[in-house]
Amino acid sequence: MLLIAVAWIYVVALMALTEPTVVAGIMTLLMYCVLPLGILIYITGSGRRRRRKAAMIQENVAPQHGAEQGKSPD
Repeated sequence: MLLIAVAWIYVVALMALTEPTVVAGIMTLLMYCVLPLGILIYITGSGRRRRRKAAMIQENVAPQHGAEQGKSPD
């Protein structure tokens, strides 16, 4: 995934360099590189975020669950 992103950045950077004006080059870079890659990286990272959130929830639940088992009944 990272190799594809770096290659795409290279291609778009060369496209931006060939634009006739600086503004057109910046717009090409933003519209063909930054925006699509940002969306792509966000979408492909959703599984990683979900696993990290589940791990954080599991870490918070495990100590509380252990503390409740150690209590003596009244």
